[in-house]
Amino acid sequence: MRLYSGIWSSFHIETTRNQIAEMLRAAYRTYYGHEPSVSESTSWRNSLSMLDNVGTMASLNDHGILLEYQLPLSSKRLDAMITGYDRESSRRAVVIELKQWERCRHAVGANQVITFVGGREREVNHPSAQVQGYVQYLTDVHTAFQGDRAIALDGCGFLHNYDLQNDDVLQDEKFTGLIKSYPLFGNGGFEELASFLGKKVGSGGGSDILNQVEQSKYRPSKKLMMHVAETIDGQQTYVLLDEQRVIYDKVFALVKHSLHRAKKQVVVVKGGPGTGKSVIALNLMAQLSRENFIAHYATGSKSFTETLRAIVGTRAGAQFKYFNSYMNEIANTVDVLICDEAHRIRSTSNNRFTRKENKSIKPQLAELINVSKVLVLFIDDYQMVRPDEIGSIQYVLDHVSREGGIELHEYELTTQFRCGGSEAFIDWVNDTLGIVKTTSPMLEVSSDFEFKICSSPKELDDLIREKLNKGFTARMMAGYCWPWSNPKADGTLVDDIVIGDWERPWNAKPNSGRLATEIPPASLWAYQDGGQEQVGCIYTAQGFEFDFAGVIIGPDLTYDLDKGQWQAHPNRSSDGTLKRAKDGYLDYAKNLYRVLLTRGMKGCYVHFVDKETERFVRSRMR
Repeated sequence: MRLYSGIWSSFHIETTRNQIAEMLRAAYRTYYGHEPSVSESTSWRNSLSMLDNVGTMASLNDHGILLEYQLPLSSKRLDAMITGYDRESSRRAVVIELKQWERCRHAVGANQVITFVGGREREVNHPSAQVQGYVQYLTDVHTAFQGDRAIALDGCGFLHNYDLQNDDVLQDEKFTGLIKSYPLFGNGGFEELASFLGKKVGSGGGSDILNQVEQSKYRPSKKLMMHVAETIDGQQTYVLLDEQRVIYDKVFALVKHSLHRAKKQVVVVKGGPGTGKSVIALNLMAQLSRENFIAHYATGSKSFTETLRAIVGTRAGAQFKYFNSYMNEIANTVDVLICDEAHRIRSTSNNRFTRKENKSIKPQLAELINVSKVLVLFIDDYQMVRPDEIGSIQYVLDHVSREGGIELHEYELTTQFRCGGSEAFIDWVNDTLGIVKTTSPMLEVSSDFEFKICSSPKELDDLIREKLNKGFTARMMAGYCWPWSNPKADGTLVDDIVIGDWERPWNAKPNSGRLATEIPPASLWAYQDGGQEQVGCIYTAQGFEFDFAGVIIGPDLTYDLDKGQWQAHPNRSSDGTLKRAKDGYLDYAKNLYRVLLTRGMKGCYVHFVDKETERFVRSRMR
């Protein structure tokens, strides 16, 4: 997706006539269904006129230009890309990051500065680091920049309002390597930028290169679980973009500069489904381990933790823990404790198997803070699906405030890497379920992410199998609305889920004992072959992602068209723990189905047991 594509000569005319910002605004409204922010519209008007001035100096004419181009499988958009041939007749493209900044100051992160943006001062990536991430990401996932006909890709930053002096923060020694590869141009560097563009794409003829960029396909997205082992072994398998890299670098800065301080460091990272929480966490885990820090990775999910352990092997698996692994531990044993899905933190680490003499009187969060020097918490408030999960953002903030002596750092992830990179789909799910009011009450049909309502579970099942046969990852999931039986004597599973004449078993119960050879244990259902033959529940699906997700919305959550509201039916649930929530069941059920609906990278298929609910959801699609 892009908001503008064309030849430079046309862009020049539209900019000169002061039409380009309105064209982008109209394209944005058509694609996203709502208006862009005032600040974004203003930046288009100001920055693109400056870019046009540079293009005139560089004698750009028949060059291709893309504006607000969305990175594949991401909601992030780069500002501009110019295409053309260089002086040796090689095919090239240049990514340009446009900034209206006027001043910066130092930040502790290796790739960050502090500047006024979004209404306040924030830690942000150095423009050259941002461009570097975009170039690396496109090279990794976009076939236009790969293979025999690869387009050579360069990048630079253009800060047209910035008086860029030699002693400026942006020219600090730590950025020297970045700037050498991805140069920076300020308000006195129009001629230098024009010369740079002349060298890279000066021979023009950018139309066919532009078409190649727009028409080429993307590589299949990298699967988190398929690359964990490579990540831990030291191979970089993900490029961290924008706020992901800010958080990554911030944690490293805290680790290197704060381990000997008296105050504990707590980093809270808020992010919805598919914003890259686990990607950052695993990259941190890998690099911290390589640099000989004592780093642990903890979750509250047996399925997720056991899958990670299975992939990375016994030796590395020892560093993958549970939240309740730190009862009565000595303070500051771990340099960095990374807590993925920290919304699943519980009030205490005690459970029914904890011996009386080993029981802890501390809150579980206090134990995690106690054992670590730096604690990193990745949280999504709307993924709490059990009454005993209390790790909300507010709970952490309140605890830290009461304890004192703790330095708190808060960040938020917004870039979407799941659901085809569609923020609009996530917003639509949130709005439709009545979780968060958003600007996306209607779902637009999009080629970026495949969504379909299936009239029967068999149709849904057939679609999932079709994707599996084509080499994609896919799983079926459902609300916990049917009994969950123990395995049969021969280790096979009971077809507990019965809808009409369609029957399927749940995934195996945890601690099921001996299973038939073709059936994976519950903890490996999402990853191991054979899992496609069962239906997963929230407890085995949460934390994972698939190319295509199939979801059965059970009868425990329905929509009443007459009353215009969602209704919970705990009596239709087979989840004993959740049924005890009583008045809170509605919110937990909404969160549960939100989690299941957002597991897909490329598509989601849904079957509604309740037809009135299906009619309501269909009414919000067009």
